[in-house]
Amino acid sequence: MNRVLIDTNIVIDLLAMRGDFYTSAAALFSLSDKNKLTLTISSLTFANTHYVLSKQKSEKEARKILRKFKVLVEILPLDDKLIELALSDSTFADFEDGIQYYSALENTIDVIITCNKKDFKNAKIPVFTAKEYLARA
Repeated sequence: MNRVLIDTNIVIDLLAMRGDFYTSAAALFSLSDKNKLTLTISSLTFANTHYVLSKQKSEKEARKILRKFKVLVEILPLDDKLIELALSDSTFADFEDGIQYYSALENTIDVIITCNKKDFKNAKIPVFTAKEYLARA
């Protein structure tokens, strides 16, 4: 079974029900629910998602949504080694993308799913959009 890292934008697509992207994100989580894959996120994603949701909804509602969401994913740890790897890698213009990438690499993740594939152009593991991954699943 594939272990898949879901980038922050995919999580927000799902939880904020963002337009056309919501359908693909929901389909990924449906596959996980059927035990066809394991979805993982970085700890940073969880914090960033809380921030975004709390700007759109009340703090109480944002936490309620995240409590339900938390049982659907494995949350990967964020530690000193990952921060150092992301800081040292100049191929990532976005520091957060570096953290996502090294979270996947250090936790033996098979695939990264993101809306921004170009941000992971030098990745040593496959990177797909949600739609691309679903087409091959």
